[in-house]
Amino acid sequence: MSSTAGQVIKCRAAVAWEAGKPLVIEEVEVAPPQANEVRIKILFNALCHSDLYYWEAKGFTPLFPRILGHEAGGMVESVGEGVTELKPGDHVLPCFTGECGDCRHCKSEESNLCETLRFNTDRGVMLNDGKTRFTKNGQPIYHFLGTSTFSEYTVVHVGCLAKINPAAPLDKVCVLSCGVSTGMGATLNVAKPEKGQSVAVFGLGAVGLAACEGARMAGAGRIIGVDLNPGRFSVAKIFGVTEFVNPKDHDKPVQEVIAEMTDGGVDRAVECTGSFHAMIQAFECVHDGWGVAVLVGVPSNDDAFKTHPLNFLNERTLKGTAFGNYKPRTDLPTQVEKYMNKELELDKFITHSVAFSEINKAFDYMQKGQSIRCIIRMDA
Repeated sequence: MSSTAGQVIKCRAAVAWEAGKPLVIEEVEVAPPQANEVRIKILFNALCHSDLYYWEAKGFTPLFPRILGHEAGGMVESVGEGVTELKPGDHVLPCFTGECGDCRHCKSEESNLCETLRFNTDRGVMLNDGKTRFTKNGQPIYHFLGTSTFSEYTVVHVGCLAKINPAAPLDKVCVLSCGVSTGMGATLNVAKPEKGQSVAVFGLGAVGLAACEGARMAGAGRIIGVDLNPGRFSVAKIFGVTEFVNPKDHDKPVQEVIAEMTDGGVDRAVECTGSFHAMIQAFECVHDGWGVAVLVGVPSNDDAFKTHPLNFLNERTLKGTAFGNYKPRTDLPTQVEKYMNKELELDKFITHSVAFSEINKAFDYMQKGQSIRCIIRMDA
């Protein structure tokens, strides 16, 4: 047992008090874990676009004050009643979606959408009692995605924690707990391109680049990157992209441009923007007969799109995925081992590093499109 087990811990956290306003480093109280919960010490964070979106709260349900953060690595400080899989000192990756191991989805090889611990961006409390584990002078501070890793200590459901090799560098493998796994898995686990096939990836942010990396690993013959920001094209080459298309450079729909480039359409397309326009384009740019499009980006609450039913009748397939179809507790440890065995490249995703006290710099880098992943060092 740790010396702080069962006690309230006071620590630093970056609190979002209002939508779009700079995070404030505050001293908060973190309650002990309850049944099936674990309190962990966060050592490293990586800023994900989802943190930015829900901080801005444009098109989403605002919930403040809140502690954001969900792509991180840390160490178990104490465990609640009923937790037998983890012990203090274990290294873990928290995940925004969980794996209870008992529900129909967890027992299915086709799904990773746990019925109990499925990701929920609107819930700001713990499942156990509907309350927060964070307070500031008695005021509750809401959780985010069940993780809230922008705090030196946080409380997470045990089903949302993957125990990993303690030798793995947390400042590198933390990127596996969201964006990299989401994009890479969308290609490898869902789109499943065959060697030599063509793949179009819409959006060349971190998730899109991870989708490109997955296509490269699968042996795709052509990887076409689609983005409105031409500054991303040179970086994308590192992730296997062979050709680039900027929709602004053409006077016709980009799906028509891609169809002309590829003799009728690409074999696979992966959409990583959250734009419903890009979703339509990704689906309509795949080849009839065998083309598969995979939607990854998270749309706004009121978004919808339409496409002609003939696109389906002509044997195009449209799929969606959450977290690249990885089951977090089962699959993340394996991904970490692939990194340790040099079968998986993660370092090239990390472009910046800042101290926790300068966390707003990480948001600034992302808003300006300067970073792929910025690591936030929690001890500084």
